[in-house]
Amino acid sequence: MMKIENKTGNIEILAPCGSYDSIIAAVRKGADAVYIGSLNFSARAYAANFDDEQLKKAVEYCHLHGVKVHMALNTLLSDSELSEALKIAKKACVIGVDAFIVQDLGLAKLLRQMYPDIVLHASTQMTVHTPSGANMAYSLGFERVVLAREMNRSEIEQVVSSCPAETEVFVHGALCMCVSGQCYLSAMIGGRSGNRGRCAQPCRLPFKVSGGSGYDLSLKDNCIIDKLSQLHSIGVTSAKIEGRMKRPEYAAMAVSACKNSADRGYAENEDIERLKAVFSRSGFTDGYYTGKTGKTMFGVRSKDDVISATDKVLADIRREYKDEIQTNPVDFTLTVRSGVPAVLTARSHGYFASVEGDIPQQASKTPLSADKAKEQLCKTGGTSFYTNSTEIDIEHGLTLPLSSVNRMRREALQMLENQITQVKPHTYADINIMPVIPYKRQKQPAYRASFRNCDIPDIFKECEYVYVPITSDRSKLQSLIERGFNVAAEIPRIMFGAEERIDKALQEVRRLGITDVYCNNIGAVALARKHGFNIHGGFALNVFNSQTAAVYEELGAKDIEASIELKAEQINKLGGTIKRGIVGYGYIPLMIMRNCPNKNGYGCKRCGGRSTITDRKGNKFTLMCSGGCTELFNYVPLVLSDKQEKFKNIDFIDLRFTYESQQECERVYKAYLNGEKPNNDCTAGLYFRGVE
Repeated sequence: MMKIENKTGNIEILAPCGSYDSIIAAVRKGADAVYIGSLNFSARAYAANFDDEQLKKAVEYCHLHGVKVHMALNTLLSDSELSEALKIAKKACVIGVDAFIVQDLGLAKLLRQMYPDIVLHASTQMTVHTPSGANMAYSLGFERVVLAREMNRSEIEQVVSSCPAETEVFVHGALCMCVSGQCYLSAMIGGRSGNRGRCAQPCRLPFKVSGGSGYDLSLKDNCIIDKLSQLHSIGVTSAKIEGRMKRPEYAAMAVSACKNSADRGYAENEDIERLKAVFSRSGFTDGYYTGKTGKTMFGVRSKDDVISATDKVLADIRREYKDEIQTNPVDFTLTVRSGVPAVLTARSHGYFASVEGDIPQQASKTPLSADKAKEQLCKTGGTSFYTNSTEIDIEHGLTLPLSSVNRMRREALQMLENQITQVKPHTYADINIMPVIPYKRQKQPAYRASFRNCDIPDIFKECEYVYVPITSDRSKLQSLIERGFNVAAEIPRIMFGAEERIDKALQEVRRLGITDVYCNNIGAVALARKHGFNIHGGFALNVFNSQTAAVYEELGAKDIEASIELKAEQINKLGGTIKRGIVGYGYIPLMIMRNCPNKNGYGCKRCGGRSTITDRKGNKFTLMCSGGCTELFNYVPLVLSDKQEKFKNIDFIDLRFTYESQQECERVYKAYLNGEKPNNDCTAGLYFRGVE
């Protein structure tokens, strides 16, 4: 019987569990916490996940061993789905789940109202990757932030040192090519949204850059298990393992490797090799953490990777966790007195149990000895308890059937188990989500236009705003203002390590007289609030319901763009009072990446910041690099010039230009003014087909 001592002060080992078998594997190998998904609204919708009965069983088993359970409710939710999500959360709270992992700010707001003391974790789908973003999440009630996988050690340290929230860092498992929460590739190609837990993983299919392998959107799995002592010294709270869709043996081996690294201060080569045998994509990478991105980070699941997970390897791992573990010390006191029932008391972790046994008899031959009684009390095999101490008080000459001692031991341990797993109720406030009253616009929608530089034709002076990068040359910004444009500065969608520079840039553009900024992440919203700007929320904030729109209004946003994954009819029905708009034109940025696909080919020196990547059907997607990130744009533009009337209650339409010529920009704008039907290949996006 394997014995696990009480938790140490090491970094938390957080295991992925898509099934009850994975719960058993992770707990028995030493996980401090597990994260699971409900049958609905989990970012791994294709994992087995847990119904109510399975969830209760899982929580009781975890809590019996001192392991916390975090439930993922980390997808974007429509207005019609929020009530069901709250019902799931309510059941989970009654069962005893310790925390919820959430992406949708509207759901987070409602959960906080319903359960004021519930623990919320900001999902990695919220794209928290800066100190300002982490602090904003904390101010919204998130006690922990799950940081973006793409952050390096220095960036992680900056967040930890500047934010009171707990931090969670992915230390092992699959890497998405795109920054989490910002990928629309699966949704746009096949209608299966990664933000809704339905990603079809098209990035694992053939995509080729010049000189590439042909799988230039596929990365190796992340592995920084050997860095756990560094993360712990930085102050990171939790080491998170990715993989809720993987088998129990994977969870067991990954937990074991992490626990060994945390305990010893280094990772055993044998552990890493066994992990590779269970699952890898051409090996592992630590490129993001070390800041050494490039060709060595790319990899695919090869035939050799598959056959390495032999029956023998998996069977060996299963044998390591086949037996129950004993994590709970118990102190027994047995009292045997003449004429009264024997009494056994048991204590564990401050819990107390007392059981009466049979009335002892005078021994005709051999009385019950203290040694024999102790031997029976130590027979705790198959339970979570191990005998820490025994105190035996038997009156001379008495005997008691061993079966009675055994029964008392079993009953006492069961009583302790019931107490340990008893759910501590949360403070609860019954809330009713008021029926959504669709927003009504006051006038016809205005136009806004977004550009990647300051070379803007005069015709766009008519626009309500023109968005230009906050990094634009200051003299060119000044020129736009003098020419009569209503300029708003666009903060980069991703700001890895750039927060100080952006903060300085905000001060500079404010001195130019610019008072409006366009924000696409919560860190940008925080910076804009700090300097008193008018905030315009962009599409990448993933506003999917009326409650989320209300959150941004409470944060001071003047208006927001609805998620590009919402259908037009859903946008028309959004409630609230904040002004809202849509992305109405543009090559939609389907991915934003920190490791450029060209690094798996001829490199970045030849492309000049713009290149293409080709899918298996021959479609060419544009890649554009700036600010240390690369964006992948759809191969055809979104065009709604002849469908504008389908959007009944929007206040503005954002025309987003990327690499179009000035003449093309003017032509597009006039087409919208005149409601012309498009002539070239284009898409209406997801506005009329929606997503799963």
